[in-house]
Amino acid sequence: MSKNKNELIYGIHAVESALKHRGEDVLQLWVLQGRKDNRVNTLLDLARKNGVSVQSISADKMKKKCSDATHQGVAADIRVSKARQMALEDVLQKQGALLLLILDEVQDPHNIGACLRTADAAGVDAVIVSKNRSPGITPVVRKVACGAADAVPFIQVSNLARAMETIRDHDVWIIGTAGETDNSLYDINASQRMALVMGAEGKGMRRLTRENCDELVYIPMRGSVESLNVSVATGISLFEIRRKIDAA
Repeated sequence: MSKNKNELIYGIHAVESALKHRGEDVLQLWVLQGRKDNRVNTLLDLARKNGVSVQSISADKMKKKCSDATHQGVAADIRVSKARQMALEDVLQKQGALLLLILDEVQDPHNIGACLRTADAAGVDAVIVSKNRSPGITPVVRKVACGAADAVPFIQVSNLARAMETIRDHDVWIIGTAGETDNSLYDINASQRMALVMGAEGKGMRRLTRENCDELVYIPMRGSVESLNVSVATGISLFEIRRKIDAA
């Protein structure tokens, strides 16, 4: 039995990224009738180079295919293979500087997509989530990630606490974000191998996740709000940690 399955993706950035990074897995490209701008022409050129079949369809058919999603006039059918998925052990074999992002029960696909996009910008080597406590890579995640879903390894593990133990065993310093600590994000020690843990929207990190962190930090804020959206907090924290890694 084949381990492959197909997935519908939509949006200019998500489709373009798939065609660039994994053109061999794109099975079909659909384009809204009458759309002939430069962005779509780029997709058509990539599709031709990869031998991908292109079909022009009506607005009604596109809406039916993508439901209520903001498809931007393009959609594609891609092959999803387990063979493409990177294992945590493979990432940890990297020598020298390493930066990981661990998401503990972050459920909103928009937040996951935004975290992936920021992770790509910050040079994160992999994003790690719990297999049973994350929606994984969905079409919404791909669209919000603007191509980062194909550029940053997304690793789903069965047991997040055990995965964190493995990460620490490979000389990676794990930093968790928490509101009740007195340690500022900007006062952490520099290290070349670091991992950032972000907790779920509203609930924060689970107990076992927290206990497997080497250090807990908070983001100093000067305004009246008590907390930040998880994707915004992830961006602030990742770039500060990246600065520390580069300085180590």
